[in-house]
Amino acid sequence: MVAGRGRDTAGTATGRGRRAGTLGAVALLALGAGALVIAAALPDGGEAVLRGNLPVNAGATDPLDLTSHNSPTLARSPRDSDVVAVANRIDTPRFSCALHVSADGGATWSPTPVPFPAGEEEPPRCYAPDLAFDPDGRLYLSFVTLRGLGNTPNAAWVTSSTDGGRTLSTPVRVAGPLTFQVRLSTHPDRAGKLYLSWLQADETATHALPNAGNPIVLSRSDDGGANWSDPVRVSPPGRARVVAPSTAVGPGGQLYLAYLDLREDRLDYHGAHGGQGGPPYDGTWSLVVSRSGDEGRTWAETVLDDGLVPTERFVVFLPPSPSIAVDGGNGRVYAAFHDGRLGDADVWLWSSEDAGASFTGRRRVNDTAQSDASAQYLARLAVAPGGRLDVVYYDRRADPENVRNEVSLQSSSNGGRSFGSRMVLSDGPFDSRIGYGGERDLPDLGSRLALTSSDRQVLAAWSDTRSGTIVSQKQDLALAVVAMTRPSPARAPLRVAGVVLVVAGAVLVAVQALPKRRRPSRAPIAGMLSRR
Repeated sequence: MVAGRGRDTAGTATGRGRRAGTLGAVALLALGAGALVIAAALPDGGEAVLRGNLPVNAGATDPLDLTSHNSPTLARSPRDSDVVAVANRIDTPRFSCALHVSADGGATWSPTPVPFPAGEEEPPRCYAPDLAFDPDGRLYLSFVTLRGLGNTPNAAWVTSSTDGGRTLSTPVRVAGPLTFQVRLSTHPDRAGKLYLSWLQADETATHALPNAGNPIVLSRSDDGGANWSDPVRVSPPGRARVVAPSTAVGPGGQLYLAYLDLREDRLDYHGAHGGQGGPPYDGTWSLVVSRSGDEGRTWAETVLDDGLVPTERFVVFLPPSPSIAVDGGNGRVYAAFHDGRLGDADVWLWSSEDAGASFTGRRRVNDTAQSDASAQYLARLAVAPGGRLDVVYYDRRADPENVRNEVSLQSSSNGGRSFGSRMVLSDGPFDSRIGYGGERDLPDLGSRLALTSSDRQVLAAWSDTRSGTIVSQKQDLALAVVAMTRPSPARAPLRVAGVVLVVAGAVLVAVQALPKRRRPSRAPIAGMLSRR
């Protein structure tokens, strides 16, 4: 009986141990599964188009309105996120410009007449506008006036608005004739501090700048545009064929200006193509970023890439623009442009961790198969306050003929080292051959797209051609509003904890399932001894 009780006690203990181990494993599995479920329910940084292809210009829905709206710039008021403004140039039926404002975050738009300066040539012709809000919510708009049969720039002007763009002040003249590709920026921390950059030409010809050596310059205003400094040369004299300045201002007022050096490209710069389409220039360009830490008085430059491969011809007055943006939190600088080094147009990104002194890259942004014979081009960058980098660009991947555009958005949450999959913003494809110059096989969809980003929302605008034909050249501005969900800070730790718990539980289950080696029982020996 003693031996029997020993066997029962050992078996009971073993059973209890196995049951306890099994219960522990099940508990770990349950905890891990619960953590994974909770992590999955938390925001993961996704996005969704709230509203797509919203018409901006009033004529977008009017078949009798044949104006060509392109090259938009978007700006959102830092004082009221519902106040948004967009400015763009108009190429046909006559050169002009437009300003539209929204008080409901871009859902609806109203045009604002741009005041025409006294003494300028009639009929009034403003052109190539740009805009920006300052930290106090004051809106500034730059533009040029045109003169003569050749529509030559006569002067550069800046006007402002204190009511969200509904009305504009009397324009102030900043610069004189032949000011091309004018761009406007504001200081992120100091209200009323403005920067205006442009390409200063000395002479023009049909589709051409006949002389090399035209510089990119910059002027500064410290009093809200009432007065302006003398222009300072940004591009060095050794760069003879520079175009397309694009500016950005970093935290603390560090100035950045990206531009293209066309090097020996006489085909585009000197108009050797005669305004007719055909193969692009067969050499290479350089992408340059200049920086200034003393409000634009002196400049130093960094060459990001001296092997850009052109993908199309263009008219030198209206070149494609690189994009530059600064992370206001950490000062990281980003620049983007497209080239054809892989056989078709791809969007490339460069980034700087040392305030523009050096850049790393190149990183290919578009998530298409390499050398797939489709074009992705004319990227625009924006950085949300939380550090997310957004890139919007024209995209022809869906068209085997590489003609019809979509508009794609991709984002990076790790400083541009990698990008999420693309989101299509346009609700249908549109023809890239429609626009000014389309009848000459040199169509112009504009020099840039528009983008503004917050932590919760992205606004993007582009030139859409679905209401036009190659004959009419009609282009309209379209806008997409995208909701961006910030990832929860608890999501990643919970996911890791859940995986660890599930793995630990699975290991315990496996261990409990292994056959147990029985240890020899001492009960028979005890029984034998008792019988003796």
